[in-house]
Amino acid sequence: MAKVTRIKASDSSRKEVESEPAIVRKKVTVADKKSEKSKKKTVRKATKKLGAEKSGKKPFILIRPVVYLFRYLGDSWKELRQVRWPNRKATWKMVLAVIIYTILFVTIITLLDMLFAWLFNLILGKG
Repeated sequence: MAKVTRIKASDSSRKEVESEPAIVRKKVTVADKKSEKSKKKTVRKATKKLGAEKSGKKPFILIRPVVYLFRYLGDSWKELRQVRWPNRKATWKMVLAVIIYTILFVTIITLLDMLFAWLFNLILGKG
């Protein structure tokens, strides 16, 4: 939600110079109408299910966490439906690439460890 401040020029009740109009500020909240409707609908459904009085009022303080949990789960489900999942062949290619890179880096780190151990033993005179 973005907060927009509108500025209007109008006459004020104070006695000012008539050539300079007073500035009146109104704070207006601009929001996506669809998201507001869906939020209200979710709150309304949850409050009806949990036995809240009227849907026009905010839900009772103990019901709010449940409402937010249902909203979170619903939004998560919508996001998961938008994910483009790879097919089986692409998944196995990626798994194989991860295994190969893991083996490669384990080998490199092991060789470096053996090299540094040999150098330290040589420097300290234990080898």
